[in-house]
Amino acid sequence: MAIYSFDGADLKMMLQGAVELLGQSKEEIDSLNVYPVPDGDTGTNMYQTLLAAVSEAQALASNHIGAVAGAAARGGLIGARGNSGVILSQILHGVADTLNGLERATASDIARALSEGARVAYRTVMSPVEGTILTVVRKSAEGAADRHSADLLRLMITILNRALTALEETPELLPTLKQAGVVDAGGKGFVVILEGFLRALKSASPSSPASKAPSAVKLPARPSPTAFQKGSQVISYTYCTELLVKGQNLPLDTIKNALSSYGDSLMVVGGDRLAKVHIHSNNPGLVLECCLKHGALDDIKINNMVEQNQALVPNTELSDIRRSFGIISVGAGNGIEAIMKNLGADNVVSGGQTLNPSTGRILEAIDEIGVDKIIILPNNKNIILTAEQAGKLSAKEVSVIHSKSIPQGLAALLVLNPEDDFETASRKMSEAIFSVRSGEITAAVRDSVSRELIIKKGDIIGLAEGDLKCTGKDLTKVLEELLGTMLEGEGRLVTLYYGDAVTNNQAKALSEKMRIIYKDHDFDVQSGGQPVYYFLISVE
Repeated sequence: MAIYSFDGADLKMMLQGAVELLGQSKEEIDSLNVYPVPDGDTGTNMYQTLLAAVSEAQALASNHIGAVAGAAARGGLIGARGNSGVILSQILHGVADTLNGLERATASDIARALSEGARVAYRTVMSPVEGTILTVVRKSAEGAADRHSADLLRLMITILNRALTALEETPELLPTLKQAGVVDAGGKGFVVILEGFLRALKSASPSSPASKAPSAVKLPARPSPTAFQKGSQVISYTYCTELLVKGQNLPLDTIKNALSSYGDSLMVVGGDRLAKVHIHSNNPGLVLECCLKHGALDDIKINNMVEQNQALVPNTELSDIRRSFGIISVGAGNGIEAIMKNLGADNVVSGGQTLNPSTGRILEAIDEIGVDKIIILPNNKNIILTAEQAGKLSAKEVSVIHSKSIPQGLAALLVLNPEDDFETASRKMSEAIFSVRSGEITAAVRDSVSRELIIKKGDIIGLAEGDLKCTGKDLTKVLEELLGTMLEGEGRLVTLYYGDAVTNNQAKALSEKMRIIYKDHDFDVQSGGQPVYYFLISVE
């Protein structure tokens, strides 16, 4: 029997089927990394992003497909992790915009929604690259547009087949994929999501022998309200006020403009029937009165942040922040985090290779700092888009420095002057990231061939600026060879940040050997404590 439309309950079921299948496949997708370094977490990032989307969708009582799609988009937006997660969240956003206001969706609605999802995803990336998830999404949308059948089941089969074909073609569009012998990981993740949709839809079809939805996915608990850091801020506004406004044709911009004079950390998000309001204010009553002009109020939460903070840090007086702006830096490892804080970072978000923080986590970090201007150092190329998305969602003015490594982030912090204003600091930090060359030494997580290098799982590999340079079985030899490529040209000071798999004595001994070999250079050893990488290397 054909399926000619489905509603929000069907979409919830399909999302659940997709996240279940993606959860089973995420490790396989993670392994589709062009380089054999242990930061190939595309599958995990997409899974965590989709989990957040499913959580919001399932929590919604409505079964109107437009409302469910909107909830999924909001959840995905806040839960997005890594570049792949941000792109996925934008696909969901485009789909939700198209389905907005619909109770049920037809094949033509789905085709238009997928096309809009592809368009929004392309718009998100500053320099779109073909042969990635973007290509797979676009090709699947083209397949949907070409299909004239009104049967949703047949439409989904067409979309999936077109996506599979596009995925198989990605190595022909990207030479790095072809050389590594893999397809694009993000594209593979999107194909798995489509396959999960189709499986769920088929299982619920009246013609199916087993007409039931996939088993429920255990979803993570929603994050609890963020605790204030000790001594991190002066609280200018006492009450954190949150509420929902329900009505018809809600004027989000008008509400936001009206509330802007009542406090800070203002966010008004949602649609024309439901808006979420968040603000820090000294007059929550005025906030409620203002919102009441536009609709009915629900789920009102007013918390006294001063009392919350004093309860958390009873013996610590709140101190002023001398700068007019705050700094958030992303890093992993006790040593790295301590160095960042010593150099002026107000908040260090745990993350990096294999552990990309979500948009929501970075938003929390922004909110934890009691100033209205924030500089973010992502320190990883896979976190830049996430940080930029968090900046767009925040009511504060946010500048994201495009630091792609820990050494670049530390170099940016080194030029920090407490007397600099926000614009000057942002400019100087953006320039400083180009003053260092970055290297990493880690272990290969799979067999691979890169240029003339033949790599076996477990081999020690050296990378400079993200490019594989050398491999071997001996850490000393790999370090020597990698430094040989990094120390060509300018650069005198070499800093070795050793990870949790290297002892202090080992690091010092290796540094002494390198000092003898490279006599014209100065060497410094610091405890980074980072996971995954034996050494992070900075050459200045």
